[in-house]
Amino acid sequence: MTRWMVSPGEIPSAWFNVVPYLPAPPASPLHPATHQPVEPDDLAPLFPAALIEQEMTRAPWIEVPGEVLDILRLWRPTPLVRASRLEQALGTPARIYFKDESGSPAGSHKPNTAVAQAFYNARAGLRRLTTETGAGQWGTALAFACAQFGLECEVYMVRASFEHKPYRRVIMETWGGSVVPSPVDQPDHPGSLGTAISDAVRAALGRGDTHYSLGSVLNHVLLHQTVIGLEAREQLALAGERLPDVVIAPCGGGSNLGGIAFPFVPEAGVRLIAVEPLSCPTLTQGRFDYDFGDSAGLTPLLPMYTLGHDFVPPSIHAGGLRYHGVSPLISSLVRDGRMEAVAYPQGKVFEAAVHFARLEGKVAAPEAAHAIRAVIDEALAAKETGEEKVILFNYCGHGFLDLSAYDDYLHGRLHDEQG
Repeated sequence: MTRWMVSPGEIPSAWFNVVPYLPAPPASPLHPATHQPVEPDDLAPLFPAALIEQEMTRAPWIEVPGEVLDILRLWRPTPLVRASRLEQALGTPARIYFKDESGSPAGSHKPNTAVAQAFYNARAGLRRLTTETGAGQWGTALAFACAQFGLECEVYMVRASFEHKPYRRVIMETWGGSVVPSPVDQPDHPGSLGTAISDAVRAALGRGDTHYSLGSVLNHVLLHQTVIGLEAREQLALAGERLPDVVIAPCGGGSNLGGIAFPFVPEAGVRLIAVEPLSCPTLTQGRFDYDFGDSAGLTPLLPMYTLGHDFVPPSIHAGGLRYHGVSPLISSLVRDGRMEAVAYPQGKVFEAAVHFARLEGKVAAPEAAHAIRAVIDEALAAKETGEEKVILFNYCGHGFLDLSAYDDYLHGRLHDEQG
């Protein structure tokens, strides 16, 4: 067998909260004006009370509402797949498994939290959500989720991606979302997730019918994604496999990485690896400090690895990884030595993605391809040492709407970043 599933009735009914298992308690975000610890009331203009509670809780488990589970069952559980053809081609003794999150309506892991966020906002009586999106996967997911609960969705899309990925816009509009290139006041600017967050927050503040929704970074977002790792643990057991030796995922803000890795944090023998682009090396070259989550300084100051909130990365194809900061939870794990981080130039990433596609038949999103690059390197290292490692990675999304990136790579137009 190369694919394992759990039944729809076995989708995790509770999210796993990693906070009680961190090596050290997380520091509090700070208010952008007073620089004092953020209180729940400070977040009320942007988020409903249920999400604010999830953001701050230290309870180890949070129940998933039945209405959210009903929608997740449209595509969950997702399969665990053994990449046996890749193993054979590499000649490695490692056993490679990937959690295939590409089968959601949006083609990625992002709806796992989008559905939850839309549900809580609809239940609180909101009519409209604003958000940012990089490559378009998060905006796509939120547009889908808003359609399920009758909410309006306004997406501020990083301009470089807005111009390079028009079909992402089409999908968002098909689900009823409206898409605006960001930054709205600088039409010649390529944009970044930081500027798009500023635009989306501005559009939400001051309107009683509108909240802001974030696709990564914050605690409650990563909490919702833990369905990935919880399912993976069960499926590895079904495969007769032990715990993985290493868990790998790409990292921009940190949502898919946290989703697959957090349920393994309590297991001291499991290595955790974050993979980021060399052009936006937040964990590998950034500093751990308080910084704004957006470019304009409207959001709370977060304790995280950052390249500076005014950092604008090059317009690489992995738009979802072009963020100056990283989740405080991920950042604390890296700072305290529980998680490792590596960075790759996009040429090496696409080399790995094409190799994977020709062996396993899966055309990965540029973000997911970063994990594949690290997986291949880990498998080759196991070949050198003769170790029978178990490698688990998150195949966080397909690349069917990123084919221009593959076209550039295959025809010599893809330029590598400078380290």
